Amino acid sequence: MEDTNSEISTVEEGTTLLLVDDDGPFVRRLGRAMESRGFTVDIAETVADGLAKASTTPPDYAVIDMRLGDGNGLDVIEAIRKAREDTRMIVLTGYGNIATAVNAVKLGAIDYLAKPADADEIFAALTRKPGERVEMPENPMSADRVRWEHIQRVYEMCDRNVSETARRLNMHRRTLQRILAKRAPR
Repeated sequence: MEDTNSEISTVEEGTTLLLVDDDGPFVRRLGRAMESRGFTVDIAETVADGLAKASTTPPDYAVIDMRLGDGNGLDVIEAIRKAREDTRMIVLTGYGNIATAVNAVKLGAIDYLAKPADADEIFAALTRKPGERVEMPENPMSADRVRWEHIQRVYEMCDRNVSETARRLNMHRRTLQRILAKRAPR
């Protein structure tokens, strides 16, 4: 989580940011990096804590991990959106896939970043102006990644029901569970 730019962009003083991630060391480093950019940072390491903070003091901005120890970060996005319409939220996850990115955007997130993402990438995503284009990635997805994305899309369409997803993909349920438990291929 190093800053690559010698000159750091900042936000208006008093701008609040909620970070929801169960990786304690990562979220604290990110919190310090965002404080140096002018944010007033609040940290939650569980869905329950994120939901509580979202309902009591909805933030101006939020960075939310998709998979947390006690549930799904999409629940926090939904709660923030209900409490405050104008919060700019991004989803940050090590299990990136198109289907969950679409769900996150439908619920109100403005962007979706795969881990590892550094503070500069996260800040840029949070502060990007509406309609501003994102740079194209240097490396396209591998065939393994495309397959994994398809499985994740069907899994999301089946409301995360493993048995139904396995039936639709004509795959053994245990094989599907092993695939779902792994990180996305590069």
